[in-house]
Amino acid sequence: MTPSPPPVPHIAVLGSTNMDLVAYVARAPERGETVTGREFRTLPGGKGANQAVAAARAGATVSMIGAVGDDAHGAGLRAALDQSGVETDSLRTTTDAPTGTAHIVVDDEGGNAIVVIPGANGTVTALAPGDEGLIAAAGTLLLQLEIPVEGVLAAAEAARRHGVRTVLTPSPAQPLPPELLAAVDLLVPNEHEAAALTGITEPRAAAQALLSQVPEVVITLGARGSLYAARGAEPVVVAAPQVTAVDSTGAGDTFVGTLAVALGEGRPVAEALAWASTAASLSVRRAGASTSMPYRAEIDAEHDRSTTAQDGTTTASDAAATGAAGPAS
Repeated sequence: MTPSPPPVPHIAVLGSTNMDLVAYVARAPERGETVTGREFRTLPGGKGANQAVAAARAGATVSMIGAVGDDAHGAGLRAALDQSGVETDSLRTTTDAPTGTAHIVVDDEGGNAIVVIPGANGTVTALAPGDEGLIAAAGTLLLQLEIPVEGVLAAAEAARRHGVRTVLTPSPAQPLPPELLAAVDLLVPNEHEAAALTGITEPRAAAQALLSQVPEVVITLGARGSLYAARGAEPVVVAAPQVTAVDSTGAGDTFVGTLAVALGEGRPVAEALAWASTAASLSVRRAGASTSMPYRAEIDAEHDRSTTAQDGTTTASDAAATGAAGPAS
């Protein structure tokens, strides 16, 4: 008997939309130094838009809530979201500020340094008419911190009122109001953000500290994979595929968007983490943020190849013994 296809998750995203202005260089300049780059690109980005695109390409129905300016960058971002299958009726256009931009330097090792100018994203301080209904109709709400925290809190509290699972990426890292954490179901920091939130650099210890504030935590560990922890359960580490990175911009957003899809389909946590890690590993092999994000068929094919090669799932205690996931460097 052919198994039934998984349910199609409905995901709402409230967050930033930026146009990424990307310079590619052999190495990033030191303070006061000028270096010559080899290429410049203008690419769609913003953590909110990136997560929306990642989730849509991975198979979800996705609605984007946010703001762009009444300018060419705003029109370009809306078109790019539409092209990836993201519903943009709740992406408002404002004349109060230009579209947000991110000024990114990418070096030959795939690392990046980013300066974000919020622009229109800074106007998203509250929900607009219709936004709460859109959130209530979703199964999952994705949030980040590139818009004012007042707007993030309003969305999280709306999700809590309607029983919608809320996933927060605490980036850029900043102190978080207790009332926001109280409305979050799953917190997904990278290891540096987890350390900033807790003052603890060791990921497993940081995760345990965060569990006093939220029910579930996933800490992304870059090339070492990801660590999942939940109250009353043993942590799980899932290794990342080993690839050569071209550009890591947007990899974390790819991970979060595809993780939300996998969890929305009801996959076990370890399988969901491995699938999301596969998607992120595909994204770093290409330049750009949303432009590098893979589609579902590509994720499935790569995931099947990697899981056939090896099983990268361990408990945290096993990982500590084998070195599969070390402490943050």
